[in-house]
Amino acid sequence: MPEADISLQSWLQIGQGIGMESLKIVGGRALRGQIEIGGSKNATLPILAVSLLCPETLLLRNVPKLSDVSSMLHLVRHLGCTLQVEGKQLLLNTATITTEDAPYDIVRKMRTSILVLGPLLGRFGKARVSLPGGCAIGTRPIDLHLKGFRQMGAEISLEQGYISAVVPGRRLQGAEIELEFASVGATQNLMMAAVLADGVTCITRSAREPEIAQLADCLNSMGADVRGAGSTRIEIHGVQQLHEATYAIEVDRIQSGSYAMMVAASGGQAFLGGMNLEHLGQAREVLTHAGVEMTQYPDGVEVRAATLCPIDVVTAPYPGFPTDLQAQLMVLLSLADGRSTICEKIFENRFMHVPELQRMGADIQLEGDCAIINATPADERTHLGGAAVMATDLRASFCLIMLGLVAEGVTLVQRLYHLDRGYEDITTKLLALGADVKRGKVDAF
Repeated sequence: MPEADISLQSWLQIGQGIGMESLKIVGGRALRGQIEIGGSKNATLPILAVSLLCPETLLLRNVPKLSDVSSMLHLVRHLGCTLQVEGKQLLLNTATITTEDAPYDIVRKMRTSILVLGPLLGRFGKARVSLPGGCAIGTRPIDLHLKGFRQMGAEISLEQGYISAVVPGRRLQGAEIELEFASVGATQNLMMAAVLADGVTCITRSAREPEIAQLADCLNSMGADVRGAGSTRIEIHGVQQLHEATYAIEVDRIQSGSYAMMVAASGGQAFLGGMNLEHLGQAREVLTHAGVEMTQYPDGVEVRAATLCPIDVVTAPYPGFPTDLQAQLMVLLSLADGRSTICEKIFENRFMHVPELQRMGADIQLEGDCAIINATPADERTHLGGAAVMATDLRASFCLIMLGLVAEGVTLVQRLYHLDRGYEDITTKLLALGADVKRGKVDAF
């Protein structure tokens, strides 16, 4: 098999057959050293869908090797996209799309797969996409996506678990679309559909996440005319077609915040290459108030542990504190001297990690959508002990590792397939920071 084909297969096989692997952690070591933060998962996934809009090539740089990325690659490849891999670069070409049908067997693995609907409608005027499956952390309805497509002229029906959409006359029409709330997925899907629509589309109450701005930058590099991304009003002037482009994925802000809190929780000091504090939004202020010392340099951020302080936090859409950092913050505050609260306002079922943290000795009580964290000083922290714990979702898996690095004894984090969705090669990074960790089958330890 040619080297290029072997490299492609290595991407497509990420996350396959590793459901029984666990991470063994021996706690008590402060993390020190330097690592590089990988490319943004949440920016990469919609940008992979962007490739469907253009019959020419899209070269993507700094693409993270994650199982979610692999799932999206399987989907665009099923639709007819050809892929070439060179290191962390992906070359995508959708000159020949063989089907506009996204089947359940692929879409069920990742809800973000719904983002192929907008590009298919925008370029071909028709699509048949399976309804995405459930989500462990809560419901994520797609009614805002479908309402927006209908406003742009698409005729949509739901039948046998599939969304069937067709555009009379093939081209969508510009429209004034006001979202009921700042949905990231709806904003992205409608943006992508609108770039090839006739006329101007305005999306108000749009999501403001940095990944929205990255999507707009990528589209504009391909010849689109997207204005205002990153604000609550995005204006898209439709163009006839897009052209080839090269785009570099920015560093993952959620990974950045996660590792910053992990280093601080361990009592260590590390340099996080590529991290940009400006992308953290309110999370930067929250971490600073919690006692995490961060210094920005041109090529990254130095993180140092200080005295951790109790704080009260409410999750909110960007630029508010992200729900994707809530579990990690809970561990950090479990090590602060005092009482903290975290109220989860984005997803209704995102405290599933709490029972696992409690098994390791963390003093956390749930009251509705709020968690009350009672921490004790470092010199009285002998109650935190390692245990066998089960990851319930992507961010929960990281928070369990965080506490395992601090707790006395051995922690065994199971269901690592959740972790591989959003944290690239974490075992190598932890070893580089001096952690005592080992990944493998449970019976191998």
